Amino acid sequence: MSAPRRFLLVGLTGGIATGKSTVSDILRRLGGEIIDADQLARDVVEPERPAWKQIVAEFGPSVLTADGSLDRKKLGAIVFADPERRRRLEAITHPAIRARFLARLDELAARGFAGVVVFDAAVMIESGNYKNMDRLVVVVTDDATQAARLRERDGTDEAEGRRKIASQMPLAEKAKLADYVIDNSGDREVTAEQVRRVFTALVSDLNARSAV
Repeated sequence: MSAPRRFLLVGLTGGIATGKSTVSDILRRLGGEIIDADQLARDVVEPERPAWKQIVAEFGPSVLTADGSLDRKKLGAIVFADPERRRRLEAITHPAIRARFLARLDELAARGFAGVVVFDAAVMIESGNYKNMDRLVVVVTDDATQAARLRERDGTDEAEGRRKIASQMPLAEKAKLADYVIDNSGDREVTAEQVRRVFTALVSDLNARSAV
């Protein structure tokens, strides 16, 4: 039987190029325990893991690099072009990622962690997983800042950047579901001050729940 959870599980999400990783870094420094969905996704497809074996069986050895690791760019191009193959890939990876996520939570519960656990995931709302969180934090920016950061980060032209942003759920819709919204349109110190306030509020939420 799993140990009871004494921590507050907080979902952290946003949109492309809103600066979610900046917020995650600040939360880590404040004492939050971060679980990064992207890192979990990389972990489950390491060579010789079950998901890696299933992917090679499904897509063939051409999706591997010379050292046997997954060529994420090549695999991405295949599944981007074919929705059915993308669903096949998700059917392999999603259960493995979820199992790893739950194992991390069990490990934190077992060691009696009683702080704030932050699950940093890009498509948390779209997947419905936000409903499993105790609190939801959404990082937003204004449109111009989001487009400029995307150009700077990925080197995409303006039209391509707009297409990428438009393909995602609008930030305003995500913000409506949030317990806390962090506006990362300004400079880093303005964002950091908001993150500190939100972290303090999350600790208060945890303490209030623990006192019940």
